[in-house]
Amino acid sequence: MAQNLEDLSKMTQVGVDSALEMWNGWAKSWQAVGAEINDYAKRSFEDGSKAMENLMTARTIEQAVEIQSSYVKRSYEDYVAQMNRLGTMYADLAKDGTKPFEAAGLSLR
Repeated sequence: MAQNLEDLSKMTQVGVDSALEMWNGWAKSWQAVGAEINDYAKRSFEDGSKAMENLMTARTIEQAVEIQSSYVKRSYEDYVAQMNRLGTMYADLAKDGTKPFEAAGLSLR
């Protein structure tokens, strides 16, 4: 009976350790996601401000249209690249979250 209690205690400890390791990994990953979103927001704001400054100094309609078109193209490309980066980060977060359990021989299914 004592052996069964020891085995149960060990299994419980492995599960708790795996859960804590998973939560620590997730916390770090979410911090990285937050930092990435913060950097993107800062870049986007700065680029928008610079585009507005350039629009204010445009001397012709053609210059204004070129500045606006260039800004929209850059913004779109940066947005798509950012969403790809975030998608990869989210996928990695999900994969990395299960590793402590897999390493301990546990399943989340």
